Amino acid sequence: MAYQGTKINPSRFSFSQLKFYIILVPMCLFMLLPIVYIINQAFKPLDELFMFPPRFFVQKPTLKNFEELFRTASSTGVPMSRYLLNSIIVTIITMVLTLLLVVTSGYALSKKRFRAKRLLLNINQTALMFVPISVMIPRYLVVVNLGIDNTIFSHIIPMLATPVGLFLVKQFIDQIPDSILEAAKLDGAKDFYIIRRIIIPLVRPALATVAILTFQAVWNATESSNFYVTDETIKTFAFYMNSLTASNFSTATGTVTIAGAGMAAASSLIMFLPNLIIFIAMQSKVMSTMVHSGIK
Repeated sequence: MAYQGTKINPSRFSFSQLKFYIILVPMCLFMLLPIVYIINQAFKPLDELFMFPPRFFVQKPTLKNFEELFRTASSTGVPMSRYLLNSIIVTIITMVLTLLLVVTSGYALSKKRFRAKRLLLNINQTALMFVPISVMIPRYLVVVNLGIDNTIFSHIIPMLATPVGLFLVKQFIDQIPDSILEAAKLDGAKDFYIIRRIIIPLVRPALATVAILTFQAVWNATESSNFYVTDETIKTFAFYMNSLTASNFSTATGTVTIAGAGMAAASSLIMFLPNLIIFIAMQSKVMSTMVHSGIK
């Protein structure tokens, strides 16, 4: 038993682990509070939503907020399913293209020799300093000059530039010994075969992280629908949720219209759940890959 307590990962509970649980359990519960709060808010009736002092947990849960949200959504000209389908298509295409771009670009910047390589690396690192709102006007000019405004490509093209993802994947590829790639080339392997068979399996943690960041950025994005698209049938689900709740949560003649408060809470939960699901699914894969993968 004494020997088992000294193990890094003992198979059974040991009193030596108590010191870790005392610290980790309260931290875990504290980190779960925002998730619990969002879920409780969505099921609160209006009197609890505006209660002061506010309650953290719902006392009388109700589905009225969701019923009101779907009732209002059904009265609009474009069905909610259309916006949801647009978001799913845009998110999937953007994630696939982003992963393809960062792994091929990272491979070229890490293992290839060509002119202006250092310049391109410096440009990508400089781009890390800019927040999305600071490049809103250049993005708009690019979209308009390319002629893709008011098309589904206006949702995809601006989101493909991910300096953080490229930097992260490039750093992972740097750790792959050149001897492995040279051996593959001696066997007649081409670049795309090397990327598919060697690079991608070894940088899965980085790719999973990029997938999480891309999904969250694209799924919650409303910029394209606000500035690049005027056709309602091309706009995204995030824009629809925001506009639907905003139009029913406003002030008029000195009084507050509270009909949209419950809808806003319900829509927040609907928008949050896919982010939570993809994060849990990909995070477990990241941890498993980091533990079991390696260069052998």
